[in-house]
Amino acid sequence: MERKYELKDQIKGKGSCIGLDILPQDKNLAALSDFLRRPLIEKMSVPAYTPIPTTQLSPIPPPSSPPLPPPPPPSPLFALIKPTQPINPNLFLSNKKFAKHHLTLRQTNCKRTADPTVSWTSSIARHCRNGHLAEAAAEFARMRDSGVEPNHITFITLLSACADFPARSLWFGKSVHAYVRKLGLDTIDVKVGTAIVDLYSKCGCVGLARLSFDEICVKNKMSWNTMIDGYMRNGQIEGAINLFDEMPERDAVSYTALVGGFVKAGRFEQAMEWFQEMQLSGVEPDYVTIISVLSACANLGALGLGLWVHRFILNQEINHNVRINNSLIDLYSRCGCIEFARQVFDNMKIRSLVSWNSIIVGFAINGYAEEALEFFNSMKKEGFEPNGVSFTGALAACSHAGLVDEGLKLFHAMKRFHRISPRIEHYGCIVDLYSRAGRLEDGLDVVESMPMRPNEVVLGSLLAACRAHGNVRLAERLMNHLIELDPSSDSNYVLISNIYAAIGSWNGMNNVRKKMKDFGIQKKPGISSIEIDCCVHEFAAGDKSHVDTELIYAMLEHLGLELRTSGYVPESNVGDSCECD
Repeated sequence: MERKYELKDQIKGKGSCIGLDILPQDKNLAALSDFLRRPLIEKMSVPAYTPIPTTQLSPIPPPSSPPLPPPPPPSPLFALIKPTQPINPNLFLSNKKFAKHHLTLRQTNCKRTADPTVSWTSSIARHCRNGHLAEAAAEFARMRDSGVEPNHITFITLLSACADFPARSLWFGKSVHAYVRKLGLDTIDVKVGTAIVDLYSKCGCVGLARLSFDEICVKNKMSWNTMIDGYMRNGQIEGAINLFDEMPERDAVSYTALVGGFVKAGRFEQAMEWFQEMQLSGVEPDYVTIISVLSACANLGALGLGLWVHRFILNQEINHNVRINNSLIDLYSRCGCIEFARQVFDNMKIRSLVSWNSIIVGFAINGYAEEALEFFNSMKKEGFEPNGVSFTGALAACSHAGLVDEGLKLFHAMKRFHRISPRIEHYGCIVDLYSRAGRLEDGLDVVESMPMRPNEVVLGSLLAACRAHGNVRLAERLMNHLIELDPSSDSNYVLISNIYAAIGSWNGMNNVRKKMKDFGIQKKPGISSIEIDCCVHEFAAGDKSHVDTELIYAMLEHLGLELRTSGYVPESNVGDSCECD
């Protein structure tokens, strides 16, 4: 039976109103934690709070006029004006920028000193924008120590900063929430309540986020959208859909939260279904929605849908958006239409580093090594500093073209001149570079000397090269590494089994099958997909569940006959024989 929790039980600790069960590790923030506990326990620093509407501001009493200081000595500028000439009072307000404002310097200074909360909040916000959460927290402590009470903007600033650093700021965010709870702002101020929901959602505390959401007296669209995004962010899709159905009024952000959440979860078909639902509901998508949809099309290989979305973009005001054009380049590159990708790149009025990286990687994965390296050099001439992604594309291009020396020069230049620490994808490109060139031992040396543990992709590329060159001894050494990484992976066992079969080592193949059976590993059926009329059809090996199965197998039989007539002899493949009952 599900237990019901009250929000106050979640944030209230023993002997304290701010509920910090775990003391902070940082020294500066530890002092703040002790300071936050003391005045709340003594119940002296927080005055009684009278709820007022957040849209009304209490008038600030005008300050008493201080005695005027003695006039300053004449400025050199006044020395240029003759005493006999009348002084124009608008002489120094002739600038249009200053003519718009009729506030004197004295009035501006009065306003600044009248509300110290604004000055403290501005200082806290500056630290938050720079990512210095500890300094912002210390400034907040000094603010309270000086007797200045924070307002709702102060709390929103702190809570938003905590949400930006969820790994190390949850404890401080809970402290701020406790202070806000004592004042009652988390329920009557929708912006503060929404900031609390966003904080807990990004920190993975979906239960606390939902409790905070339910406590908000009057919710707006941002509150609903933040909670839906929190559910999707933490993989609770059913909760997000249920809350979406309860939402009184939906907008583009509501649908984008679902579409983007499904894309991040790898459920691209459902993302497209919700985009279609968005279209039917008459809600106009924004550029964030379009970027998520283009990502789904790229992962599905749905070129037809991508072309439809591109045509939709051309009729909107977002057709020159840099991020959308970058997504279009990625879509066409992954669908094999590199010419379309280049057209989009050439028509861009403004290009970013991501734009150059997208077209470089696009050329590389489609086998256009010369064009990839040409664009890589053009990017540097345009003044863009290449990053790790840029070198990944250039190294992949060298690998596909067999340019071993050029690839090694780029790898060393990346480390020595650009000061970029190689990541695992860069080492993977070097291993693939050696593997395609038949230098398997050099590839193995890279694997063994890597500063990080190799993954399946790096080892898999070298293992595939062992099959192409019939190097069984090296393949067996690699299999030991692969089994340590993922003993339940079926593809590696099938690959080593095919290597044994290619050289006629049936005993080795039978040993692999026995290991698979002992570990309970079954070969997963391969899946292929094809898009016809904007509809993606998926097929598994031996699958006969499609509505057009008879026509499909009849065409396969016809193609097989044509191949045999032409003299084609298929290579031996024992992948199907490795299936274990």
